[in-house]
Amino acid sequence: MHPLPGSTPFQLAKIETLVFRAPIEQPVQTSFGIMLDRPAVLVRVEDTGGAHGWGEVWCNFPAVGAEHRARVLDSCAAPLLLGRAWDHPTQAFEELTRRLRVLAIQTGEPGTVAQAIAALDIALWDLAARRLKQPLWRLLGGGRQVGVYASGLNPTQPGELAAAKHAEGYRAFKLKVGFGAARDMANLAALRDQFGTDTPLMVDANQAWTPEEAADMSRRLADLNPLWLEEPIPADHDHGDWRRLAAASPIPLAGGENLRGHAAFDAAIAAGALAVIQPDLGKWGGFSGCVSVGRRAVQQGRIFCPHWLGGGIGQAASLQLKAAVGGPGYAEVDANPNPLRDLFAGDCLRPREGVVSLPEAPGLGVEPDIEAARGYLVSRLSQSAT
Repeated sequence: MHPLPGSTPFQLAKIETLVFRAPIEQPVQTSFGIMLDRPAVLVRVEDTGGAHGWGEVWCNFPAVGAEHRARVLDSCAAPLLLGRAWDHPTQAFEELTRRLRVLAIQTGEPGTVAQAIAALDIALWDLAARRLKQPLWRLLGGGRQVGVYASGLNPTQPGELAAAKHAEGYRAFKLKVGFGAARDMANLAALRDQFGTDTPLMVDANQAWTPEEAADMSRRLADLNPLWLEEPIPADHDHGDWRRLAAASPIPLAGGENLRGHAAFDAAIAAGALAVIQPDLGKWGGFSGCVSVGRRAVQQGRIFCPHWLGGGIGQAASLQLKAAVGGPGYAEVDANPNPLRDLFAGDCLRPREGVVSLPEAPGLGVEPDIEAARGYLVSRLSQSAT
């Protein structure tokens, strides 16, 4: 449990959950599904002294998932936080995880429950840092400079989006693959021709292949020198499959966004197949879980690159997470248009030569412009202490 110098217990008075949906012109494509709009579920916590903090739930899939996750957070997790004093955000994270464990099993929704807890954990850390008047990156012992890469380059004309992000200051890029060998190869080759040999390029298959297909594709793609191959096979393959694939692949393997829990990450790090560890703090763990995962990964010689693809609060949190852990690697920033990222993250996503300087403002360093996003708001739920 990371110490909070000078902190005093806090008691929550109110928890609000807000669901947003923003239309987009160009769908976001993955090997397993397409996003036709951009959702975001934000949570705002407020203590009895009027201090507040913000968090965000991962909610991209399925298409109806945002509203469901908001109701799970509001009805199941939020009431457990209200009405008592908490000494530390991690204390609340551990208590929520314990209290909701059986519900997660009974409903068959351990991921959804973990995502609700993660959002609340992010919000509680934002609240704690605001109360202490410190930016989270400093409170957690990190520096403010974070390397970033532009991700989510769709298989349709990825070079155009990559060129636009390069003009904005990005210097590393990740391409979606899993759309057929010829198309994947042509897209990566075009990006390599566009940017030259020195630009870091990564590829993400989103669990598209069998182990045999992944081994074949890794050999085909290797000549184009991608920095890593992300989730080439489903995340639930056993560690033996992952180790065999790592031995066969000339490209380092990356994964972690679909792992959940300290035991799962410990096992993945110990198995040795993943060169790049990528937890998503909006899917599991928040800061309470993912800071320690990141530090273990770095201690074991792995590259730590937190995953994020969503709205601006989660994006700001992911940048703070990478800053807190340090070590080699990048934080992920989705390259596709998303007003819910831009309105909520403010100016913290302006890289210079591939590096973002995080704000000195306390907490996450951002305050979402809810009024500007009002046209995208589809529901608002609230729980108050009695």
